[in-house]
Amino acid sequence: MEKLDTVVVGAGVVGMAIAAKYSENQDVLLIEQNAQFGEHSSSRNSEVIHAGLYYPTDTLKARLCVRGKALLYQHCDKYHVPYLKIGKILTAKTAGEAETLYQIECQAQLNGVTDLKRVSHSHIQHYAPEIQATEALYSPSTGIIDSHQFMRSLLTKLEQNQGHYVANTQFLGAQRVQDGYIVELNCDGEPFQLQCRNLINAGGLFAQRNAALIEGIDASFIPELHYCRGQYFSYQGQHPFTHLVYPVPEQHGLGIHATLDLAGQLRFGPDTQFISSLNYHIDDREKNKFVHAIKQYWPALDEAKLQSAYAGIRAKTSLSGTQDFTIQTSDTHGCQGLINLFGIESPGLTASLAIAEYIHPLAL
Repeated sequence: MEKLDTVVVGAGVVGMAIAAKYSENQDVLLIEQNAQFGEHSSSRNSEVIHAGLYYPTDTLKARLCVRGKALLYQHCDKYHVPYLKIGKILTAKTAGEAETLYQIECQAQLNGVTDLKRVSHSHIQHYAPEIQATEALYSPSTGIIDSHQFMRSLLTKLEQNQGHYVANTQFLGAQRVQDGYIVELNCDGEPFQLQCRNLINAGGLFAQRNAALIEGIDASFIPELHYCRGQYFSYQGQHPFTHLVYPVPEQHGLGIHATLDLAGQLRFGPDTQFISSLNYHIDDREKNKFVHAIKQYWPALDEAKLQSAYAGIRAKTSLSGTQDFTIQTSDTHGCQGLINLFGIESPGLTASLAIAEYIHPLAL
């Protein structure tokens, strides 16, 4: 039976970052059940490099977003991954929203984000023409990235370090043995077994299912999974935006915001809707909701140019407004060599390299 140091389950951006990091000093196999890497949350998002403004003090999200942002810009420069540090305008219209901006500014400083700039009403048009707001915050370190090229660069690093990646390979289960795990796989229809010392479950939307297949994991350590779908609409035509534009956050997300891709294409989203099953259905009937939300900060929107584009799904572990990343080691579940990652939603893309850095010392 083939023996490896580490098996990483799930080739989304977080699993790929972990595999690339571990491959620096270990034999690593990265498996993906789909035909291509990053087919779910990693390729169905806003492609934003977040600054780390919102997250509660000392949470994993706060720490790993800020650290991940720095690592991500360094990685993009080293591996020639396309990105633009275009900045973000966070807008307020009412006194209540202005107070929220102040709270966000204070939280950002606690998180180590010290470059925010207050923008008065008279200067907002300089940063965001046609935007209706009473005041705003400008985040210069927020950026956008080509997420596919980023993931491809992680695969390149993995392979340069003699690590291995296989697609069309489903995780069927793992049994604990004295020095690790016997891992059972379905490799493109063929059964296969191997042994590893470290098993890392980075399955994203499938992490809970994977964990339930690992011998020795008590079900009480597997958090409930809630699918939160977010739809995006693209804007066909000229627009005035050169920065990202966000309203103040809402309960389950950052609000329907205006983002740009590297080609300058404008899109809006995501909204939030909890659904019962994995479903990327796009509902054109939601357009009126988007029009109403966008016109709150961009009254000049030509709604005829707004078209449904795609949907993504976030892996929520809570139905309340706040949740942190869940990274479980043997200190939690008692299984040596096993790391489970649950609820890695936004800012998972930004934090991916920092997540890998954070768990790397935990390897056996």
